[in-house]
Amino acid sequence: MLTRVLKKPDQSILLLGPRGTGKSTWIQHHFSGAVLYDLLNTTEVLRLSREPALLFREVSDLPIGSWVVIDEIQKVPALLDEVHRLIESKGLRFVLSGSSARKLRRGGSNLLAGRALITHMFPFVSAELNPGYSVTDLITGGTLPMSVLGADPASYLTTYAETYFQEEIRAEALTRNIGNFARFLEVAARQNGQVTNVSSIARDSSVSRQTVQNYFTILDDTMLGYWIEPWRLKRRTKQVQQPKFYLFDPGVARALSGRIAYPPTQEECGPLLETFLFNEIRAYLSYCGLHYNIHFWRSYDGVEVDFICETSRGFVTAEFKASSRWKKQFNRGLHRIKSEFEGNDVRCYGVYMGEKTARWDDVEVLPVKDFLALLWGGEVL
Repeated sequence: MLTRVLKKPDQSILLLGPRGTGKSTWIQHHFSGAVLYDLLNTTEVLRLSREPALLFREVSDLPIGSWVVIDEIQKVPALLDEVHRLIESKGLRFVLSGSSARKLRRGGSNLLAGRALITHMFPFVSAELNPGYSVTDLITGGTLPMSVLGADPASYLTTYAETYFQEEIRAEALTRNIGNFARFLEVAARQNGQVTNVSSIARDSSVSRQTVQNYFTILDDTMLGYWIEPWRLKRRTKQVQQPKFYLFDPGVARALSGRIAYPPTQEECGPLLETFLFNEIRAYLSYCGLHYNIHFWRSYDGVEVDFICETSRGFVTAEFKASSRWKKQFNRGLHRIKSEFEGNDVRCYGVYMGEKTARWDDVEVLPVKDFLALLWGGEVL
């Protein structure tokens, strides 16, 4: 069994993450003796929905400090009031897991502010895998545990995409027109990692612009994807203002785009590599409790930088290339943005699919696995 980076907490947590990232397995490993409420069980959902106060009566006699697990808490958000009472009056600790933030927001999760830490579970990251892992396999098959450990990642990911529609979209009634949403999702997945043009996606999906914006909200709420905002320079420079939207896993992106049965083209490999690396960076920041924001930058004359992050040690910038050779022109955006940060400490990385480390002027060029080793060793951010 691979060891997850996320450690057992000392206080109550709200554990959020997409389906299939291993939340339940992690909970079973760390809280095997806890009282468990499994809200994937329809009978349990109906029982507690009718009378949420049952939770208080059933666990209030537990010793102070005891753990209670509620899996898929978003299915009965009214339980949050009872959890609040039990934490405050009985000193119990909770693990509340969920794969959708939409119903929790509507159900008043703010009641737990300061009483349960919001914690995120990500798919496997490189620090959790055996050293011989293949970057190519991870950007084509993704990093979900069942995809990494299973014998047939393509079939699993196809099923995962179908399950997402059945269990997240249709069952939770997140949208009335599942056909429109399916068309949108395929188009959005094919534009994964590109600057988001809502009007173009609306046209290709045959739905309105407002509908597309609502659909992106659903993806964000169900943690299937996330936005990366452009870095905005202080001086008046004409630059791209629209954000990028990334799906949370490259394998899922390929499955939702309908491309999982085919080898990825070179054009696809760039956004897939970015998706993989951004997931690693986001996981590192989350697991380490670092609240840095991730950005990209692109000028209207085509100069770009894939990754910008302002840290306590200065700025970190990086360019990601799904190429086996690093070329001098890849440094263009890094040099441009470094000149914009004049007077600040700026570290520049070039990350690529080759095997040799190098230094090109002020850019440290690293193979993907070497960059990730530095990241998880705390030397990048």
